[in-house]
Amino acid sequence: MGLFFFQIARLNYLFLILFVCIISCNGQDNKTAPNEGTAQAKVMNSDSLKEANQNKQKKYQVPYIYPAPEPSLKISEFVRRIFQDKSGNLWFGTNGDGVARYNGVSLEYFTINEGLGGNAVRGIVEDKEGNVWFGTNGGITKHDGKSFTNYTEIDGLINNDVWSIAIDTVGIIWIGTLQGVSKFNGAEFTHFELPEAEPDHNRGVTSAKIVHRILQDRKGDLWFGTNAGAYSYDGKSLTHISEKDGLCNNAVNDILEDKDGNIWFATHYKGVCYWDGKSFTRIATKERASGTEVWSLYEDKSGQIWFPIESFGVYRYTPTSLINFDKKDGLASGAIQCIFEDNQGRLWLGGYMGLFRYDGISFYKVNQNGPW
Repeated sequence: MGLFFFQIARLNYLFLILFVCIISCNGQDNKTAPNEGTAQAKVMNSDSLKEANQNKQKKYQVPYIYPAPEPSLKISEFVRRIFQDKSGNLWFGTNGDGVARYNGVSLEYFTINEGLGGNAVRGIVEDKEGNVWFGTNGGITKHDGKSFTNYTEIDGLINNDVWSIAIDTVGIIWIGTLQGVSKFNGAEFTHFELPEAEPDHNRGVTSAKIVHRILQDRKGDLWFGTNAGAYSYDGKSLTHISEKDGLCNNAVNDILEDKDGNIWFATHYKGVCYWDGKSFTRIATKERASGTEVWSLYEDKSGQIWFPIESFGVYRYTPTSLINFDKKDGLASGAIQCIFEDNQGRLWLGGYMGLFRYDGISFYKVNQNGPW
């Protein structure tokens, strides 16, 4: 009987030791291993930390980097235009997958198979009647909410390869193409003559007449971005602005008027500069040997100017600060080409690798399933 109780006590002792070991190991794992599904925090860059210190009343969190989704789930390999219509739909123009529309619930694609003029969408605007217009590599397309109507060279458009589109205050649609500018009043097309420029073969598709951007400013003047600088048109005559006048570079990709009336220029080789009506100011950004390539400019609702720099992410400019965001901040792509703020204050960025969103702290890779 004594031997039996001795064996029972020995077994209890062994179970006690085993239990202590299990608890100890579990405790150690909890201290060293992150929870599954929790992203790893990263250190904010020096510019971000400086801004945080200057704005102590705001609450800042450390940004997070989220892994990229499966390639098959991308919105597209290249998102080049973002627009929100009056109904709240978000439109994403792609480089070869047509246009995608997100209505707040689902994502739907429209290509030439559904009636779109071309699968490369380089411009999106909306007229006063609520029609959404697309500038494509197959002409311009009007979407009335139900169907698509295409306009091409057969209808009088000067060229089907469209690179820019704008609607002025009286409803005239201005179309910049590979072979110049057309105006469309809803019934007929007319040609608008601009001086020719030297084709720039370093920029891929090019010609002597290509127009990358059309903008109407608050005074009603129209601006055209070309390979030879910018032209402004006051309804009577053209004014040419080039490097001779102080423009940072003649290869103009985009033009923006900010809330103070300054005219900004995104150029292909010398970054970004703005004109206050008297002189030019160039924005100091990172550069590379082959030139500082900038494809777009955007002003958010608070007056901050956003623009991408090829290979260097995006910049956010205010009169008192210039902050750069790139891979260290979660922005995986070094080739952003468009930026847009929606009516909820969310900032969207499109380019190579698809679509991204910035919530004020972190950059998120957005795929077909979100996060929206």
